[in-house]
Amino acid sequence: MGFLTFALLGLVIALLYNYYHNTFNYWKNRGVPSERPIPIFGNTRGLGSKYHFRDINARIYKKYKGTTPFAGMFMFFTRIAFIIDLDLVKQVLIKDFKNFQDRGVFNNVENEPLTGHLFTLEGEEWKAMRHKLTPVFSSGKMKHMFSTVVQVSEHLISTMGKYASAAATDGGDVEIKELCARFTTDVIGTCAFGLECNSLADPNAEFRARGRMIFERRRNVQLLQVIAAINKNLLKIFKIKFMPEELHAFFINAVRSTVDYRLKNNIKRNDFLDQLIQLRAENQEEARRGNGIDLSKGLTIEQMAAQAFVFFIAGFETSSSTMGFCLYELALQQDVQQQLRDEIESVCEEVSNGELTYEAMNQMPYLEKVLSETLRKHSLLPHLQRIAAEDYKVPGTDKIIEKGTTLIIPVHNIQHDPEYYPDPDRFDPSRFEPEAINSRHPYAYLPFGDGPRNCIGDRFGKMQAKIGLVSLLRNFKFGVSDRTEIPLIFSNGNFLRNTEHGIHLKVEKI
Repeated sequence: MGFLTFALLGLVIALLYNYYHNTFNYWKNRGVPSERPIPIFGNTRGLGSKYHFRDINARIYKKYKGTTPFAGMFMFFTRIAFIIDLDLVKQVLIKDFKNFQDRGVFNNVENEPLTGHLFTLEGEEWKAMRHKLTPVFSSGKMKHMFSTVVQVSEHLISTMGKYASAAATDGGDVEIKELCARFTTDVIGTCAFGLECNSLADPNAEFRARGRMIFERRRNVQLLQVIAAINKNLLKIFKIKFMPEELHAFFINAVRSTVDYRLKNNIKRNDFLDQLIQLRAENQEEARRGNGIDLSKGLTIEQMAAQAFVFFIAGFETSSSTMGFCLYELALQQDVQQQLRDEIESVCEEVSNGELTYEAMNQMPYLEKVLSETLRKHSLLPHLQRIAAEDYKVPGTDKIIEKGTTLIIPVHNIQHDPEYYPDPDRFDPSRFEPEAINSRHPYAYLPFGDGPRNCIGDRFGKMQAKIGLVSLLRNFKFGVSDRTEIPLIFSNGNFLRNTEHGIHLKVEKI
């Protein structure tokens, strides 16, 4: 009995060693430059605790840049082609997009309907959904929603005024990031769900609480990411979920009740949810013809909720972070802040009698440069991710990126490369003067990705951030307080760029 146990143990050890040897020598055997991975963790040891993806990507990027168009690495057991050369970035995102259409991000529509959204969908489902939703984010729709966002910004000004007055009285400051998140929550709640969220009036309002829950109360995220990296099917087999049940129920019920109310009362707002209602009507017509549910023809309530959900989480978190980082940089550089404020006032006066209009906002070139530099320095995503659908011969080399390989494009590290942006940690809007832009490789700036799978809501995100910034800068001056971190301390536990302790600034009414 003892001999049999010993023999089985030896066999297991031999099989594990063979698996490790074959798996982690993958890149070495193919002559692709790569770091030696360690068991289980691959090249991502310390991820989420000691290091962020930015740090791990930076190590690989600096080590191999200039020596190879791409390097090999492992995210746990997942093999990664780490793209370094910007011409290869263009090939992946544009020229050979058909082979790199999917992101390979986990979704489990059966058990978690909210995961079946545009960011995670693949293949024909993604193509159909993208085609259906693209009209929602046209310039015409942006112009229509502009006044709604401006109305919310008036509440932002009022709330900021109260916080600034309280801070002036007790010698304190204002935590900017949370206030910006309440602003963007109200904007997205109105534009995506047609609901008054009242987050600015009440920091504990339900939509804001749900927004915090998404990023602060997700279930064992680090462990689930490890499991997904090893075998995504395990999550589906055991019906493991990323988010609390109450979160699913809240968003699905919010969409269902709003849709029912609009249909019953024949209400049209020409917003995001109206577009989803129209797609659902097309789907029901198709079902009546006996063709069943076809995503290319329309949406179910669950699919509608998933699209509204991703619009919500992407819209409020990314735009509020961008606003917070921008105000932080302006607080450190008073001359840049004043130059931007002067442009805002002069353009509003010349174009629209002092009012903020869609036309006036689009005639503020310095605002565009300031926002672009914020997105350059504080890129919210550390990298873009794609999956190779078929074997791919890398142009100009004899190397093959095999089918099923994950590709990473390290956006943060590219946008902090001194070759493209000298003194990259310095905030300098002049980097986005036309001459400077033309002198750089066009793929050295990718805050929204590029190609057919770029961020569909980039125009909306920029619009709401600009409206919020313009409204605040016309009414308040931002400076450094005793609690302002210089430099900011960033969290390693959040995939998006996020501060550990918020963003504290001195705020004075003008």
